[in-house]
Amino acid sequence: MIPLSSVLEGQEHKLTELQVKLEKERFSLGGNWDYDNGSFDRALDEENKVWLRIPFQVTDGSADSELSENNARVVIGSPYILKHVYNEGNDPEASARVVGAMFDQFQSPTDPDADVEPHWIERGREVLQAIEPVISR
Repeated sequence: MIPLSSVLEGQEHKLTELQVKLEKERFSLGGNWDYDNGSFDRALDEENKVWLRIPFQVTDGSADSELSENNARVVIGSPYILKHVYNEGNDPEASARVVGAMFDQFQSPTDPDADVEPHWIERGREVLQAIEPVISR
């Protein structure tokens, strides 16, 4: 994980407005969101291994992506870059599920905090600098 300094850190926004702005910049609400925190993520590479993450904490209300009239307010934390390294191919230890006999073929990262190469750090800074004026409006 590589922290990045940003003027966004500490800014407070309405969650739904922030989400709309960031989705226009190819960010998505990370799958790790909860009712009181979460993050917006954007892949920096085509393989979806290197990510720019913008975390947030809910200051008022709750983050519930199912609510179209969500009035939650959030404060942005320190953005950072992370890299996940995966083995290529299917998981050789895939487990069958009882219902539907589906297979869990996707692997956990072999290194969820892999070293981030300097060019990805620079790319993350470029993306962050490009979205700062958009979010700060």
